[in-house]
Amino acid sequence: MPTILGQNQYGKAENRVVKITRDGATHHIKDLNVSVALSGDMDDVHYNGSNANVLPTDTTKNTVYAFAKEHGIESAEQFGVHLARHFVTSQEPIHRARIRIEEYAWERIEASGEARHSFVRKGQETRLTQVTYDGAHWEVVSGLKDLTVMNSTDSEFWGYVKDRYTTLKEAYDRILATSVSARWRFNWTDDAQEMPDWDASYARVKQHMLRAFAETYSLSLQQTLYQMGSRVIEECAEVDEIRFSLPNSHHFLVDLEPFGLKNDTPDGAVYFASDRPYGLIEATVLRDGCEARIPVDLTNL
Repeated sequence: MPTILGQNQYGKAENRVVKITRDGATHHIKDLNVSVALSGDMDDVHYNGSNANVLPTDTTKNTVYAFAKEHGIESAEQFGVHLARHFVTSQEPIHRARIRIEEYAWERIEASGEARHSFVRKGQETRLTQVTYDGAHWEVVSGLKDLTVMNSTDSEFWGYVKDRYTTLKEAYDRILATSVSARWRFNWTDDAQEMPDWDASYARVKQHMLRAFAETYSLSLQQTLYQMGSRVIEECAEVDEIRFSLPNSHHFLVDLEPFGLKNDTPDGAVYFASDRPYGLIEATVLRDGCEARIPVDLTNL
């Protein structure tokens, strides 16, 4: 045979699950987008079409919804662990399960009366997690995307390499803005270890990330990225690796001279927010002695 089968997986992608928990007049929402990918003894289905080892993707979809009811959704990570363990331990041909989850946050609308069942979708980041299980070892990588942040000062950019094509002027007081995409890998790998408090850990990672962004006097976005990652690794013992993808959301002073106006005066300045092209800064920060495992391309998570 001139060809052989390489790495493969299958499953049901983007199962939208909204779980409403009713505690009297007070309701709670968990809103997830769950994708399941399964791997194992799948040679025959590829080579000759035999489905003997194939759990239908429709069954994986049904399992997601049934588990949301039977087990509830304590956190995206915990829900992913339940699903991954089930698929690997209940189906002999399946050796590895990968569960990817996006979580969309809702905020309660406070209103008069006793009812507490109205919500507005939060406009900040989307929470993410990927849980992988092979029957013996776990890998949990959580993260976020679309967390837009800005420092209106305390940022500079100068002293860079210049050649015949360089037109950018050095900046000694600029806006630093970005939309953070980050993934972090937990050092919880087997059931003998104590499982992290997933929700508390997420809140802690995000808090240190944002504090580092706000407290760093930035001479480059790379420096800010490293400070954000270092703060997370130093303050969150459960995390061994964090990878960022940070687009530099450029803000350029508008030329108002044609209108007889000076820009960048003490009372403020007017900027043009450019959405493209943009600088893209990416890097991984690791705990000393640990090996990088998060893919360079975060979209592959």
